[in-house]
Amino acid sequence: MNKVIVKDGKLDGALRILKQNNLRDSSWKKLRSRQEGYMKPGEKRRAAKQEGIKNSHRRERMNNRAY
Repeated sequence: MNKVIVKDGKLDGALRILKQNNLRDSSWKKLRSRQEGYMKPGEKRRAAKQEGIKNSHRRERMNNRAY
């Protein structure tokens, strides 16, 4: 569970930081997967493969940027 300290009553900034921390921590993905219920092993494997392909494309795109 991520915690954020609210300074000087700046709730908007603290909420933004909390969302960023949750995205980096992939807490939302874990929560969503728990809400969806049971996945068959084959579905889990296909989802993991698709996630890997998506991440590799993202890494490739980041590495091949033209500056």
